[in-house]
Amino acid sequence: MKYWLMKSEPQVYSIEDLKRENTTIWDGIRNYQARNFLKQMELGDLAFFYHSNCKNIGIIGLMEVIETNIIDPTQFDKNSPYFDVKSTINNPRWQTVKVQFKQKFPEIISLNTLKERFSEDEFLLVKKGNRLSVMPVPENLINLII
Repeated sequence: MKYWLMKSEPQVYSIEDLKRENTTIWDGIRNYQARNFLKQMELGDLAFFYHSNCKNIGIIGLMEVIETNIIDPTQFDKNSPYFDVKSTINNPRWQTVKVQFKQKFPEIISLNTLKERFSEDEFLLVKKGNRLSVMPVPENLINLII
């Protein structure tokens, strides 16, 4: 089992949305490195749900990968902000996963707290200039995060 961190803006899709729906596909990723991380995910992997671009930035909960190698349907939807004119049914460019709600943490683990606990070399999230919305979390950090 591997661990991941997946970011979402709470005004777009929050941990509360996932809790209410129980499962969702993690669509709209349009960064090749983040997409490649999605392609590496396996059933049963766990992902930290991270609220970004908001007042309280940080890790807010946990979800589980329950389906992999899903073709992201938003790439074909001309009305979607994630539409990709270069993507075709026969040659889709974007893949994703389906996740299931596991838990909401009692308190957010803030980005500032994570920066205090980890160096840029330990955890990609705290690296200055990092804007990836999906990234691996080294297994040796898991118990230090929670």
